[in-house]
Amino acid sequence: MFQKIIQDSSLSAFIAGFIAVLVGFASAMAIVFQGAIASGANSQQLESWVWALGLGMGISTLGLSLWYKRPLIIAWSTPGAALLATGVNDSDLATATGTFIMVGVLITLVGVTGIFNKLVKLIPLSIASAMLAGILVQFGLGLFGAMNEQPSLIITMIVVYLLAKRFLPRYAIPLVLLTGLGICMLNQTIQTQSLAFEFATPVWVSPSFSLASILGIGLPLFIVTMTSQNLPGVAILKSSGYEQQPISPIISTTGITTLLFAPFGGFTFSLAAITAAICTNEEAHPSPDKRYIAGVSVGLFNILAGILGTAVVSLFAAFPHALIAGLAGLALLTTIGASLKTALDYDRDREAAILTFLMSASGISFFGIASAFWGIVVGMLALYLSKRG
Repeated sequence: MFQKIIQDSSLSAFIAGFIAVLVGFASAMAIVFQGAIASGANSQQLESWVWALGLGMGISTLGLSLWYKRPLIIAWSTPGAALLATGVNDSDLATATGTFIMVGVLITLVGVTGIFNKLVKLIPLSIASAMLAGILVQFGLGLFGAMNEQPSLIITMIVVYLLAKRFLPRYAIPLVLLTGLGICMLNQTIQTQSLAFEFATPVWVSPSFSLASILGIGLPLFIVTMTSQNLPGVAILKSSGYEQQPISPIISTTGITTLLFAPFGGFTFSLAAITAAICTNEEAHPSPDKRYIAGVSVGLFNILAGILGTAVVSLFAAFPHALIAGLAGLALLTTIGASLKTALDYDRDREAAILTFLMSASGISFFGIASAFWGIVVGMLALYLSKRG
């Protein structure tokens, strides 16, 4: 196996993994910290959360990617972290930990029984792709929104990307990353003064179970993770050519990972959405069979991030927002285009797909459930009514 990994390895896939971890930590770690503090975590326990999330994501991603030879990226539930940050009031960490464990039990049951896999199969590829495009379009817009902060940086990155796509397509994103880092070093926008080398120490929290917390926090956390994270994650796999990938074992893995790491701060794990899109497109590797190396890269970098804890978080926080936004937008450009094409390919599904796209892109939520889920609901309803007509 090791020899095959060496043969399949490529710089583009390795860099895709690094960018995925960079975007994930830099864009959402602040939300995780807010969720941890709202759950009652102190400074030492914050480090433990980073340790648990990094190792949980890293080990599960590494294991799944090597087993299936596909880029199967596991991430923390960013919508779940946002829910914790806004929905938990004066909670104690023991009760929050007990709630996380119950969420892990629910996710494991859904995976083992195959319920989620059956539901996903009912969603046409056009609707799933439209939902994915609606989610990712915000990152495409963010690429140009970042011009307000550093116009010369973003314009240079776009020019390098276009030239590299013409002459060195496999190395377009690595060249963009190097260019962006070089410009940020020249104009001194990387905050190196905040860097600190520290290892994270895991802190065990004995769980306490509360029915009120399980119903009030756990159930919404479970729902938002399944609808806003796992559903788009499956859509990414489908649109990237991995339609035959068994979903139930992945969901079961995220549930078991949550059970194992919840006492240390691993609040909820799920299929990645945004960061997975960076690793599953042709920017990572032209051959879908060799993109699993990007998953291996993500796994290794996440494990490193977990072990080094706050040191890695401070490193990711040192990069300017414009650089992260530019990297994410350009890395997802191909996926956005492919998703839109697939969504609009079928004439009979076109109106339903457009409604799904617009609802998913709107960013609105009802009952605490994000627009991605409601995009699917609107699209499936439109598809049903049009076929009846």
